Amino acid sequence: MRKMESWQSNKAVILMMGVLLVSLVGRIESLSVTVNDIECVYEYVLYEDDTVSGNFVVVDHDIFWSNDHPGLDLIVTSPGGNTVHTSKGTSGDKFEFKAPRSGMYKFCFHNPYSTPETVSFHIHVGHIPSEHNIAKDEHLDPINVKIAELREALESVTLEQKYLKARDTRHRHTNESTRKRVVFYTLGEYLMLVAASGLQIVYIRRLFSKSIGYNRV
Repeated sequence: MRKMESWQSNKAVILMMGVLLVSLVGRIESLSVTVNDIECVYEYVLYEDDTVSGNFVVVDHDIFWSNDHPGLDLIVTSPGGNTVHTSKGTSGDKFEFKAPRSGMYKFCFHNPYSTPETVSFHIHVGHIPSEHNIAKDEHLDPINVKIAELREALESVTLEQKYLKARDTRHRHTNESTRKRVVFYTLGEYLMLVAASGLQIVYIRRLFSKSIGYNRV
């Protein structure tokens, strides 16, 4: 009887932890941003020293006749106005930093070219209570800290999956764009060959007509 009660209590604890983890996972902010010149996204960080992580990938662009992507700039600014992260001229990147203070953080994308770029942007703010927090707050215990660590590990895996999925989308768009360019180049070559052949036929006919006219004279 005691074994049955112990099993039920353990089962209830495991179920509660599972529900807690499921409720905590999926807090990653996912956005699709079209950058014409400068576009900024804001994220509020509740605690100092929280881990802010994320990634971005340029999934689509309108430079049809170019193979190379010019890339975007990302500048992350703290509430105090200091730059905490910078990425220059890249079509995709990951970032992670410790928040120097709580407050509103600004993530600004800069497009140095006139063509609009569509960016897949993911961001996550992770918080793991420290030993100092546990000493101050009697409601915190090592189990909650372990749950928070496990949650952040799952969030990291989810963030990586979203990054890989966005890169896969960009590669598909690149392959489709390359295929269209090859088709257009091939059609252009055929049209040029047809036009050149037509001009040659017209030129030869004119030469023969002139030579026949000379012979009659």
